[in-house]
Amino acid sequence: MTEYRNLGRTGVKVSQLTLGTMMFGAIGNPDHDDSIRIIHRALDAGINLVDTADVYSQGESEEIVGKALKGRRDQVVLATKVHGRLGDDVNQAGNSRRWIIREVEDSLRRLQTDWIDLYQVHRPDPDTDIDETLGALSDLVSQGKIRYIGTSTFLPGQIVEAQYVAQERHRERPVTEQPPYSILARGAEREVLPLAQQHGLGVLPWSPLAGGWLSGRIKADGAHLPSSRAGRQPARHDPDLPGNALKTKAVLELTELADQAGLSLIHLALAFVLEHPAVTSAIIGPRTLEHLEAALGADKLTLSPDVLDRIDQIVPPGTTLNTADAGYEPAWLTEPARRRRSLR
Repeated sequence: MTEYRNLGRTGVKVSQLTLGTMMFGAIGNPDHDDSIRIIHRALDAGINLVDTADVYSQGESEEIVGKALKGRRDQVVLATKVHGRLGDDVNQAGNSRRWIIREVEDSLRRLQTDWIDLYQVHRPDPDTDIDETLGALSDLVSQGKIRYIGTSTFLPGQIVEAQYVAQERHRERPVTEQPPYSILARGAEREVLPLAQQHGLGVLPWSPLAGGWLSGRIKADGAHLPSSRAGRQPARHDPDLPGNALKTKAVLELTELADQAGLSLIHLALAFVLEHPAVTSAIIGPRTLEHLEAALGADKLTLSPDVLDRIDQIVPPGTTLNTADAGYEPAWLTEPARRRRSLR
């Protein structure tokens, strides 16, 4: 029987596995009917939280989800996101009121629904005052178009700032955070997860399988099976890069540990993420029905202290082996003009 957890302090109950839909559409599985079958299988298995984003395959993922939820919408906690670029116009991206108000309407249309349960800010926007963003989201809650708001891949200080501004300016408060978190990328354990507990936030980790690294695609000799992500994200997937070489070594040790524990590597990885007391639900992103079936059941497992201790030895707590897996690099590090007066 599926057990459900509280989504922060909202009173909403959600499954411990979330169906992420990034791989539905042109970027992953372009077959709409097949993608819909996967969604229906997840719902039949007890998953009730579906997470998408406007930018996934430029809106195609939302369209697929909208088709799949016909007749089942009331039983699903539906989450989507705003921030990513969806056109050539300079204002067709970001966290401004102008873009959020426009884009929520497009998401509602693509999703074929009158409301979105959880509307998340996909990434921070250093050029937009957080009060501007929270003000727009608060208005949408008042209008009944969204129920709750959340953030994704925010830095610790940005999480705190959003909570503070919401309280001081009487805005809707973000009730969730969606950080990258896996055995290979444990940076969230340093501040983000403790902060989430402190502020009563639901936590929905993305990439708990580390972008496929923990899916079993690395052979016993260290060879990597082909991955569609390698070309899109070489910093995360090129096995010759130093950070990824560390990941390969860790995966081989984790595979051996999973075998000793009588588990698949996928189940080991998902059960590890779900073990953290701050985590509400881990987002799985299957491209095929086989991928989904391999993940189902992880929420029924409990890892022994010995297994958890061994994981800590392989990848120490708070450690992200490759910084490219952190999910967000602040503009003040990536843009020299933000650090040098001479370039302004």
